[in-house]
Amino acid sequence: MYTLDLADQAADRFTLPLTPSICAQNLSPVMGHTASYHRNIASTHMATELTSTEWKNINTTLAANPQKYGFPQRVYGSALLASFNIRKLGKKDRRSANTWKFLANICKQFDLLSIQEIMDDLEGFEYLLELMGPDFHAVVSDQTGLFPGDRGLGERLGFIYNTRVVERGDVVSDISFDRSKLFKTIIDNYEVLRDELLPYLMFLDTRKAWQQNPIGQEPKPPKVNIPVFLTFIRQPFCASFRIVGHPGTEPYKIMAINAHLHFGNSVTDRRQEFDALMEWILGRVKEKETAYYPNFVLMGDLNLDFDNPETDRERISKHIKAFDTEVKASKSNANVYFPFLDSHPIRNTLFRTNARLQETFDHIGFFN
Repeated sequence: MYTLDLADQAADRFTLPLTPSICAQNLSPVMGHTASYHRNIASTHMATELTSTEWKNINTTLAANPQKYGFPQRVYGSALLASFNIRKLGKKDRRSANTWKFLANICKQFDLLSIQEIMDDLEGFEYLLELMGPDFHAVVSDQTGLFPGDRGLGERLGFIYNTRVVERGDVVSDISFDRSKLFKTIIDNYEVLRDELLPYLMFLDTRKAWQQNPIGQEPKPPKVNIPVFLTFIRQPFCASFRIVGHPGTEPYKIMAINAHLHFGNSVTDRRQEFDALMEWILGRVKEKETAYYPNFVLMGDLNLDFDNPETDRERISKHIKAFDTEVKASKSNANVYFPFLDSHPIRNTLFRTNARLQETFDHIGFFN
């Protein structure tokens, strides 16, 4: 029996029958020790390039003592997991050589890393992987969030893993709700969907009339907020991995889920996507006897809304922990744990994962 060790020795510990121990981490404590670099160190528009002396000090400190950047101390037989939204990770020339080097040095601290906002052009992602060295391999989704030929902000989701510690399994897949589920949702919520879509249907009639007789300005479509979940704005990405522990022990087998959920002004939209993803994961956990691997780890930018930490954190924490209560009451006898809902065990502050350290968008959730 091993204990699932959270980043910086989190106070609320969670015991699982693991072979290796696993450390989970988001990148806010890592970046929080360097004033100019937080989660979006990878911004495509850097404000001011650091001097060569500053870069040397940063890299020297990181190489000598990763703990100063918030990394937990390495323990033999452990694995370090992280989720990292690298903003618009696309073309190589969008970042300086020093930034690429530092990104690689940060990323190769981890054994399994989920990355969001990988652009359709994989030049930058492949360069990052090259800088990390031959021990690191990757698996990447196709573009999601954008239909081929349409304009918009599509992206890929990916995993980078250290082959000395992590082996990839055979199952790799997007996560989606099938047509029968979608059709049932539409039927069950027909009235609220009809009422919400009615102004848009009226707009279509008005625009058609204007196209036939274009007098005045072209009508503009009204904003539509879909009141129920129909599909993800970006399909989550799932891949199977085996985390190798001490020699002679069985690998710890996980289905890792990378998700970049809806970001917008509507808290309802955010919660709909999160709840739908939780429904999918918990459904598979309950079927763990037939699932490829029985343990699931969610590693992503969930865009949960913590605009007002005094009220939002309690509300969201209660909402998430209700899933654990629900699944424990089922015959599956599973566990759900989101470590970054807890306070930082050393600084006794709340985890923050955005550049300004105000929000907790990124999470790692364990389902066993």
